Amino acid sequence: MIKSLVAIFLAAILTENYILNKFLGICPFLGVSKKLDTATGMSIAVTFVMVISTAVTWPIYTYVLEPHGLAYLQTIVFILIIAALVQFIEIVLKKYIPSLYNALGVYLPLITTNCAVLGVTMLVIEKGQSDPGFGYIQSLVNAFGSGIGFLVAMVIFAGIRERIEHNDIPKSLQGLPITLVAASLTAVSFLGFQGLVEGMLG
Repeated sequence: MIKSLVAIFLAAILTENYILNKFLGICPFLGVSKKLDTATGMSIAVTFVMVISTAVTWPIYTYVLEPHGLAYLQTIVFILIIAALVQFIEIVLKKYIPSLYNALGVYLPLITTNCAVLGVTMLVIEKGQSDPGFGYIQSLVNAFGSGIGFLVAMVIFAGIRERIEHNDIPKSLQGLPITLVAASLTAVSFLGFQGLVEGMLG
């Protein structure tokens, strides 16, 4: 049991990373990763929303929507739940951490439409349907691992972008082009962890 949970956690961070493997949440990945502190703050907020939204949406889908034949409403219901959680985080940050609230700016409310957050809540349901052993605890571990994976990707990329700013980049690659090149190389580097996670799952 513990080994399988650790494997799910590591897979969510390394081999099934929502940014670097599934390419979800690219907007904040490119927009908020210019500075390490804002990237970290954004990632913590996203992780919190991922875990809490999964904790709420999983039982709602399993015990309310699916038994009553309303599974087709899951996208709308999940988005409403995520929106409410993001609104709550926005209020808390504005009151207690205004510097982070101002630094995140427009990207904070965009967590509502962050594909990575919605993707976590929907894909854990899909995994549960294909694997009966993937239940509520596994879903929460997967959501937490996905949030940590988001944090790892954001922090690594923020560090890379800070170093890029102090290097002599060819004019044709300055700005978005070198950012996309760096992002693709970061994603490729995570392929090296594939064997590690497969070995644990095997």
